Amino acid sequence: MSTGHILVLVAYLLGSVSSAIIVCRLAGLPDPRSGGSGNPGATNVLRLGGKKLAVVTLVGDLFKGLLPMLIAHAFGVAPELLGLIGLAAFFGHLYPVFFRFQGGKGVATAIGVLVGMDWVVGLATVGTWLVVAALSRYSSLSALVATGLAPAWVAWRFGGIEPALACGVMTVLLFWRHQANIRRLLAGEEPKIGQK
Repeated sequence: MSTGHILVLVAYLLGSVSSAIIVCRLAGLPDPRSGGSGNPGATNVLRLGGKKLAVVTLVGDLFKGLLPMLIAHAFGVAPELLGLIGLAAFFGHLYPVFFRFQGGKGVATAIGVLVGMDWVVGLATVGTWLVVAALSRYSSLSALVATGLAPAWVAWRFGGIEPALACGVMTVLLFWRHQANIRRLLAGEEPKIGQK
């Protein structure tokens, strides 16, 4: 097995560590896969347990996307492999091997991947999320807009098609995981940030 294959596997395993499920278990809260919105992510932990636990969950999800990219940079991997490693970490969050493949929607992990891939891309993505969230108060809408623009940022920074394509796959998967949110947004029924 090559170094690249090992890094992809490590990225998937790191992505499979569900911060939301672990935080809720330690705090004695309901499993986020069955409580609240049913999504094991920071927004649902906010609903179930409050801001402090949501922040811990968010940091954990960001870190498991960021860490594989930092490891990949340390090994000096090529941009096309960098994108694949980031995609593996994101896929691990969506389908975690440690939690019966029942994962979250991947927003924080995707942002961690993008920050680790290139700090300018990460800053642009986070900035977009914050602006849309401040204006709309919808976490899902902020995620869709921010990650929808991310492949263009990656293409601009790297110039090649491979990392932008990997980012595009993340975006498509993220939109697919947000189908219910998109329907609620269109119907005016999506809960806003902090709303129970």
